Amino acid sequence: MYWADELAKSVIERNPNKEEYVCAAGISPSGSIHVGNFRDVATAYFVCNSLKRMGKRARFLFSWDEFDRLRKIPKNVSAVRDDMEQYIGMPYVDVPDPFGCHKSYAEHFEAEFMDAMAQFGIETDYRYQAEMYRSGKYKHKIIETLKKRRELFDVIDEFRSQEATEEERENYYPVSIYCDRCGKDTTRITWLSGDCERAHYVCDCGHEAHYDFNTQFNCKLAWKSDWAMRWQYEGVDFEPAGKDHASPAGSFNCNKAISNRIYGNMEPYFQGYEFIGIKGLTGKMSGSSGLNLTPLAALKLYQPELILWLYAKSEPMKGFDFIFDEGILRLYLEFDRMLEKARAGQADEFEQRVIENSTIPGREVVTTPMNLIVQLGSIVDFNIPMMELLFKRIGTPYTYDEFHDRLDRARFFLEQCSPESAYKLRSTRNFEVFDQLSPELKEQIGLLHRYLKEGGYDMEALSAKLYEIPKLAYGFDLPEKELKSRQGEFFKAVYRMLIDRERGPRLYLFLYALKAESYMGLLDFSYPMTEDEKAIREREAAAAAETAQGRKIERKYGEPDPVEPILSEKISIDQFLQLDLRVAKVTKCQEIRKSNNCYKLTVFDGIKERVIVSSIKHDYTEDELIGKKLIIAANLESARFAGVSSDGMLLAATNNACGCQVIFVDDIVPEGTRIK
Repeated sequence: MYWADELAKSVIERNPNKEEYVCAAGISPSGSIHVGNFRDVATAYFVCNSLKRMGKRARFLFSWDEFDRLRKIPKNVSAVRDDMEQYIGMPYVDVPDPFGCHKSYAEHFEAEFMDAMAQFGIETDYRYQAEMYRSGKYKHKIIETLKKRRELFDVIDEFRSQEATEEERENYYPVSIYCDRCGKDTTRITWLSGDCERAHYVCDCGHEAHYDFNTQFNCKLAWKSDWAMRWQYEGVDFEPAGKDHASPAGSFNCNKAISNRIYGNMEPYFQGYEFIGIKGLTGKMSGSSGLNLTPLAALKLYQPELILWLYAKSEPMKGFDFIFDEGILRLYLEFDRMLEKARAGQADEFEQRVIENSTIPGREVVTTPMNLIVQLGSIVDFNIPMMELLFKRIGTPYTYDEFHDRLDRARFFLEQCSPESAYKLRSTRNFEVFDQLSPELKEQIGLLHRYLKEGGYDMEALSAKLYEIPKLAYGFDLPEKELKSRQGEFFKAVYRMLIDRERGPRLYLFLYALKAESYMGLLDFSYPMTEDEKAIREREAAAAAETAQGRKIERKYGEPDPVEPILSEKISIDQFLQLDLRVAKVTKCQEIRKSNNCYKLTVFDGIKERVIVSSIKHDYTEDELIGKKLIIAANLESARFAGVSSDGMLLAATNNACGCQVIFVDDIVPEGTRIK
């Protein structure tokens, strides 16, 4: 049985005759709400859907805990307004919006989250706790709680590790009064009437006053009693929370005891859940940029159905990652496959239920392959008519109406998550590489330029010509293996002339998709470098130097380490050759979450890409590594560092006089070359 159906069944079994079941979730608008908190929403929402599917009336209740106190100032808030600490202790609903676009701090972050919720099509019954408290709806529950404050203290004390005193018990008041003068909860009750309906308080600001719980409602129950009280008030039947709340001494069990023994109410059915990870945030998407990964931010890359699908297919106690690297393309592929299976009636029960919970009313997902949108979009700079033409030419005639919902997300992926994957034409001819080419390769570049200049070809003819050109240079009777090698060399040379890479999209597609006039000049070496080209290269070099200077790591070195003696134990040449040292090229460099020292490097070793974790973060910037060739130990056993599996090791020299210096290799050396 599908996990949400199992939970719904358990909910019904506890109270089979209830007219309407309530599935609840809640979040405090303390700042931009992280997409991981969406698991609170998704879990309750899916169980609510399962109850309805079983023929029951059910409602999804979401509480905004906006009457909680402001405890600390998030970085993105202090970045726009540096005086927000003066409001610490006030309820979120009374704190001004630091961004100046909403009535309050609470409303700003609530609106941000609800904009995302609307895109998921989740029908929600919102509760605003400031309105609930200040309208007096909870006044009788507050007075009831005060009357039972000693019993409440005893219940809470059972879940504490520190032994309490009788004085603490006598002075325990499970309610915070917001001061009439300063608006903060920095108050303490000094007197409570015998009927617990009136009190006297003093505040740290110097103000003191009488308080009537029957007529004054600017107060709030302490969190633990507040949670249990609202279970009873709203008739909550199911509520999830993070796994930390589910521990034996955690908040849920404490509130369960409060609910049972103080309010005489059965606690809701509870489900803890695992936390969500984030994988692949680099560059502009890194935590240092101040970007909090909200649902709205995630929707820039993920279709809302895909986010629902991630939560729907994962049981609550099973963790998963939001991916912001090439892995997102695999997620889209897996989602598309499951969706198409369900549409064809071939899905099993689990898959069918996952897709049902991932479906948003009024939206129709078209499974245009995301990897194709990224690839073709990169080729033609996301020119829509050209993309439609390419889709048609490769036999998948998708129109803009069919891929528009993924188009901006594909562009976002390429620009923000994988900028190194974008294919951009050089601004000048690549004389440095051209001058190093063999006479045969130079001849082939010339043949291609003349063919393109003559024009009159279609895509099929261009493809055939690209494979024919090496034959024209080396002869038509080459053995097949050598021919493929020569063709590969030619394609690499063309890529380096055009985009400064040895690999790229299918060459015939790339050349055919772009206007030949935009790149033909990059293949014409019949005349020397012009003054304009020299000026452009100087500007680019200056800009690159300025960028590198801005990101330069300040390095301080000391005296050289003592020279270590050469190892006395000799090894044979055969033993040395057992270590596979080879040249590899860094294609990607990523920071690792929660690691201060390590980079996650993706390198191409001539055969395949592999990941190597290296503790060189304090020695090199990402830009100083990407595109460089270095030496790796390729046949080491895999090991895990900083939570990432590492498949190899870099060769580097480490000394107090120079820090860690990676051994780089000249770019002319092909990837995969053995060091021996």
